[in-house]
Amino acid sequence: MSSASYAASVGLAAHILIQVALVVRVVLRPHRQPASRIAWIFVITVLPVAGILAYILFGEVSIGRRRVARLRAVLDAMPAFPAAASGDQARLGATVPERYAHLFSVGRSINGFQPVGGNAASLLADANAAIDAMVADIDAAERHVHLLFYIWLPDGNGRRIVEALQRAARRGVQCRAMADDLGSRILIRSAHWQRMREAGVQVAVALAIGNPLLRPLSGRIDLRNHRKIVVIDGHITYCGSQNCADPEFRIKPKYAPWVDIMLRFEGPIAAQNQRLFASDWMSHVDEDLADLLRQPIPAPRPGFPAQVIGTGPTVRYSAMPELFESLMYAARRELIISTPYYVPDESMQNALCAAAYRGVETTIVFPARNDSRVVAAASRSYYADLLAAGVKVYEYVGGLLHAKSLTLDGEMTLIGSANMDRRSFDLNYENNILFCDAELTTAVRQRQQQYLESARAIAAQEVAAWPMTRRLWNNTVAMLGPLL
Repeated sequence: MSSASYAASVGLAAHILIQVALVVRVVLRPHRQPASRIAWIFVITVLPVAGILAYILFGEVSIGRRRVARLRAVLDAMPAFPAAASGDQARLGATVPERYAHLFSVGRSINGFQPVGGNAASLLADANAAIDAMVADIDAAERHVHLLFYIWLPDGNGRRIVEALQRAARRGVQCRAMADDLGSRILIRSAHWQRMREAGVQVAVALAIGNPLLRPLSGRIDLRNHRKIVVIDGHITYCGSQNCADPEFRIKPKYAPWVDIMLRFEGPIAAQNQRLFASDWMSHVDEDLADLLRQPIPAPRPGFPAQVIGTGPTVRYSAMPELFESLMYAARRELIISTPYYVPDESMQNALCAAAYRGVETTIVFPARNDSRVVAAASRSYYADLLAAGVKVYEYVGGLLHAKSLTLDGEMTLIGSANMDRRSFDLNYENNILFCDAELTTAVRQRQQQYLESARAIAAQEVAAWPMTRRLWNNTVAMLGPLL
């Protein structure tokens, strides 16, 4: 055998061994659905080189051992959730209707947060109004301001928050600002970031990418911190789908305006968002916020029960889909959902269909134009089954509907950053708030109605008339959902 033939044989044997090793890894990898295992085995074996590279880059859900170890150490060292000041008899306890108690139990199993009572909230009119409110609260802050955004742009609204933080820091308010290294890369690499630091704002980068070529060695590059958290003086917090940017979203202007939903909360729920922010902050910055987290919470005033739910690749597997599905199965009269990205697993699709089958008025609204052609195609592959079950499907035509909202029977609402897709379920750090209040849910429900009034109903006949090429594309992309 010639040396060339020998080298080729050795190379082929090594390649086969790598394939076998990866296939074994796929089979033994915990918390992976059968469809995902089959898809990865198919890719690794059918695309010998590209499949191996794809699995190395995107096959493992890991942010790196060091980051995981540090986050776990931070969570283990966190002090217990503080009790109410002045010996309030409720001790922050919430009165939850029995029919919804199990939903808050699901939430508690994710982060350990009990539902807390005594909260109030207002639904902001639009993205600019939300920024106006944040700036006003930052300008009125007395002790501290904490912000975390996935996307923070140096545009009009983004600079307004930058300037508000600078003003607050200069008057002695402790300001901590964190942004994801991928979503906010333009701001982080701009002069505005440095100016915040010079003004006394503590800044931190979430999930720093570093050298893109070496990054896969320490964890997946596409595992991101997708959260949107604002906490001011420990008793005001914001939650919703909005990033820190203009609605014109100039990095993707052809989809504008981006239509978001944001709520401003006051009460003990802010302390739970504070702990979520602190876990992210201390995982990246050598600063102990334990004393801040131990501060007693003012005795709650009359208000509604609410609960923070934070998920991510280091939280219990399938936590977010379990919550979504629990809400769907709890619906008895009406279920309305808005989400820009819908790539469900089989159990979630079944839960949504089951709601309609048992007579619940079930509605879901998507953007007509999605900034991701792949996600849009995958979402539309599910339309036929949703419509057959009786789910009303709408496509919003007034911009890119980015709002993530779920209202249940006019009483329960889930609001936050999580989409109904596998990226939010498996890869992204997300934050949501679940609350029970008929008045506030009515306000969110009215906002959802505005979405529907600017949307087009999708009929089963229209979907059935799609050409074969379109259905082939949609279903092929959806089939690759476990990989994406």
